[in-house]
Amino acid sequence: MRKQLTALLISVIGIGLAFAQETATEKLDSVVITSSRIDLPFKANSRTIQIVSEFEIMQSATTNVADLLQQVAGVDIRRRGLNGSQADLYIRGGGFDQTLLLIDGIKVEDPQTGHHTMNMALPLEVIERIEIIKGPAARIFGQNAFTGAINIVTKDGTDQIATLGIQAGSFGQKSTTATASASLKGSSHLVHFSKFLSDGYRYNTDFDNQNFFIKSSFNKNHTPIDMIGTFMERNFGANGFYASPAAVDQYEETQASLLGFSSTVKLDQWTLKPRLYWKRNQDMYVFVREDPSIYRNMHISNKVGTEINASYRSDWGVTGFGIDLAQVNLSSNNLGERERFMTNVFFEHRFELAEEKMDITPGIAVNYFSDFKWHAFPGIDIGYRISEAFKLYANAEFTYRIPTYTDLFYSDPTTLGNEDLNPEEALSEEVGVQYRKTNIRATLAIFNRDSNNIIDYVKANEEDLWQATNIRDLNTKGLEAHVNLTFPFAHIDQNFDLGYTYLDESIDDLNLNFSRYSINSLRHQFTASYRVEWIRKLVQTVVYRYAERSSGEAYNVLDYMASYIIGKFELSVIANNIFNAEYTETNLVPMPGGNVLFGLKYNFF
Repeated sequence: MRKQLTALLISVIGIGLAFAQETATEKLDSVVITSSRIDLPFKANSRTIQIVSEFEIMQSATTNVADLLQQVAGVDIRRRGLNGSQADLYIRGGGFDQTLLLIDGIKVEDPQTGHHTMNMALPLEVIERIEIIKGPAARIFGQNAFTGAINIVTKDGTDQIATLGIQAGSFGQKSTTATASASLKGSSHLVHFSKFLSDGYRYNTDFDNQNFFIKSSFNKNHTPIDMIGTFMERNFGANGFYASPAAVDQYEETQASLLGFSSTVKLDQWTLKPRLYWKRNQDMYVFVREDPSIYRNMHISNKVGTEINASYRSDWGVTGFGIDLAQVNLSSNNLGERERFMTNVFFEHRFELAEEKMDITPGIAVNYFSDFKWHAFPGIDIGYRISEAFKLYANAEFTYRIPTYTDLFYSDPTTLGNEDLNPEEALSEEVGVQYRKTNIRATLAIFNRDSNNIIDYVKANEEDLWQATNIRDLNTKGLEAHVNLTFPFAHIDQNFDLGYTYLDESIDDLNLNFSRYSINSLRHQFTASYRVEWIRKLVQTVVYRYAERSSGEAYNVLDYMASYIIGKFELSVIANNIFNAEYTETNLVPMPGGNVLFGLKYNFF
């Protein structure tokens, strides 16, 4: 691997490095991280946070969030099929139940299973930026942020936009998109529709996916009221996606929706952020597509929540606190009728010492679940700014997640849930350094996580059923580095982004004959993106990914995108897996070989 990385670095440096535009450090540093009670500029945080900007999103050689996050070191997206139809989200070796997804700060976890997390991934056209919080964040968000959190921040609709787009390419892929936004008197509005179709890249991997999105802001000249609504439907053949790879006739349909209202009220030193939301997920799975009577699961989950976050600025610093109340209901032919009431209370305070060079932010989250009672999880962030460019930081935090309803109650011919499961818990620590100048930003972090009560499916005899059990202890340690360089070469602006993550995981040995738990994280993960505009209005992006999993499987993937603007038209081509690498990301599902998408977009303004 070292030889491959060295060769890649030499070749990329030989081409040229990094361009500013929307990814310039000074612009990112002015971004306020919105996924917290204490609003802080990006550069003031003492955690490992990576921002994917709007420009990086639109020039990422991808068509969906799942593929986009593949380009971020430390994030492991395990996909099944094309276009993000089904994908699981992992951060720093954690499981898909241990990562939290937020949309404009709204927690959209699914109580049935984290397997549905990415059902809520929004269309790229409506996203302003993505905030990736790496490392535990339970004291900030509550449960599920066991190994990290991702906050999708949507556009505000103030720019006047009207676009129509179409795409077509390999595997019978076809898509159409429409996006419009405008500001009216005292309000702004953004609407989007998109539909994606494909015949599939192998037997029974066809899909029909569609997205609806609306965001409106009212009373903007006084106390603003923001409304967000989204509905996403995915219907796809699931050849080998679950159960055994030999189960080639599986099929799944999912629906995910969110309706939320929020506001921001500022009174002298006070900032108040009330929010009300309803999140729904529906999942229908059949084992044999043409004969649902053989085996069929139907799950519908609803979460209705309200929260208020507040901050108060004084001579002592900034105090943040909040309360989050939610009612969860699940209706399932397999998991039964379930309900849960949740209360989360948060408190943190940021001190600034030594002429504001040092920041210390202790905090605690206290959570109540009607079926798991009380839990308290403290943590602390510490940062010290050595100079305007250099900052050292460290954090330590207790974190946890309660079992999903699938862990607790799922049953099929081979598997049993366990109603007596306890929450998974962990203590995580991290030490890092940040460097930021006009043309470069870099981070280096070392982290450790000691997890207890990890849920495993075990059995004593081969003929027994697999049963969920709190039986594993797991230690995860690693190193993560990210560099973004920016400067002109031959009077041409260029951008080079580099990321690397190393994971070392050790799990205790058990005196059991059969266990399902297996570590297959990305032991080595290397990502590199190169963006350049050699010819005016012709933007090109090259994305390289190297992955080596704990199982020993390793693969290299190269993607390419080019877009050219002619008047109000934009032509594009996206080529994925150019060298036709053969690899799997989960459940032995082979990923698509080389494929191409051609696109045409018309901008009315």
